[in-house]
Amino acid sequence: MPPQSAALATYLAWSNRAVGFGERTLRRRLDAGKEDPARLDERRGLASLPRPEGQLIWLHAASVGESVSLLEMIRRMGEEQPDLHFLLTSGTVTSAVVLADRLPPRTLHQYVPLDVRPWMRRFLDHWAPDIAILAEGEIWPALLHETHARGIPIAMINARMTEAAHGRWRWLRGAARSLMHRIEHVQAQEQATADRLVDLGLPLARLEITGTLKEGSAALPHDEAERVRLAAALEGRPCWLAASTHEGEDEMAGTAHAVARRSWHRLLMIVAPRHPERGDAVTAAFRAAGWRVAQRARGEDITPETEIYVADTMGEMGLWYRLSPVSFMGGSLVPIGGHNPYEPAALGSAILHGPHVENFADIFQRLQEAEAAQIVPGPDALGPAVARALEPDEAARLAHAAWEVCSAGADVTERAMDLLFAMLDRTG
Repeated sequence: MPPQSAALATYLAWSNRAVGFGERTLRRRLDAGKEDPARLDERRGLASLPRPEGQLIWLHAASVGESVSLLEMIRRMGEEQPDLHFLLTSGTVTSAVVLADRLPPRTLHQYVPLDVRPWMRRFLDHWAPDIAILAEGEIWPALLHETHARGIPIAMINARMTEAAHGRWRWLRGAARSLMHRIEHVQAQEQATADRLVDLGLPLARLEITGTLKEGSAALPHDEAERVRLAAALEGRPCWLAASTHEGEDEMAGTAHAVARRSWHRLLMIVAPRHPERGDAVTAAFRAAGWRVAQRARGEDITPETEIYVADTMGEMGLWYRLSPVSFMGGSLVPIGGHNPYEPAALGSAILHGPHVENFADIFQRLQEAEAAQIVPGPDALGPAVARALEPDEAARLAHAAWEVCSAGADVTERAMDLLFAMLDRTG
């Protein structure tokens, strides 16, 4: 029996009567373009697909990166147990778009309901999963309470809790402790997350540190025919990638590109904005600065005169990493917290990054210790760093060292699979 908490009981009582609040929230999100109008009922717990027969694993991931990190594990589990089905839920439109063409066999995607108890009960009544798996660190009280109340075993894999999230839950320590006791087992990415979860009340016996599932993920997919076409368009020109850039970083990348071109005169920069809808604005800004730009979303091709290629499409990062021997990881020269460096590492692209990598601090630390990534302390240092990294020997050294760090964690997927199969076995 989980410990009792007055704060949690108050929240659950409110959530039980929160349908009106949920509807208002959905309207605001819909107006802001953050919901899919065709699938809005899924956020109310109304399934748009039938439940498959047999055992069903429910895996919830907050957004794109977390969802994608689960796909290789799902694929391998499905191959080992061909009668097993998977329900993958997420909460963002972007995640649904990316997953649409990448779901493994016998895997269904649905949007997770808002944390409104009647909606969560409706969701669980329909899907009746055999086990529930939470990826990374989202903790939703109604989801955990209603799932546990049905006797569905819950585990958390690839768990990561930021200092900010930990700070918020510390104000509700009793509620956090009660919720932690509803989780059967946790596989944490690193020691800091483990310490935070234990501080919030997770029993130590239910915890292990395994590393991140992203280490065991398959390399990002790509269209090989398109890679060959674009490589031919480059005609042997050197190129580098500014990956997942945020507002402000595009300008920094452009300045760096001008510096690097002093050493590499035919150099092309590929810019992949983190949010592709920024593509028009990014393209316009570069053109206003005097650059010759081609924009992928508008079907513009790379020509010998192209100096910057704006890659503003979804689901093609595997293509850009394969084309670019050097990648600057965006979200790191502005205070965003960085993005997943294992994606370029798995595809042989040397990694440059700024100082703001809090979201993946443990991973970047491992890359630094292995001399597998180059830190850029500020915008002015990016251009010289790109020019140095493009030297074939340096690019090869960085890329090989990063690949070794990446591949060293492949057993993380195996350990997660072992946990899930053991949980399934106990359910009978």
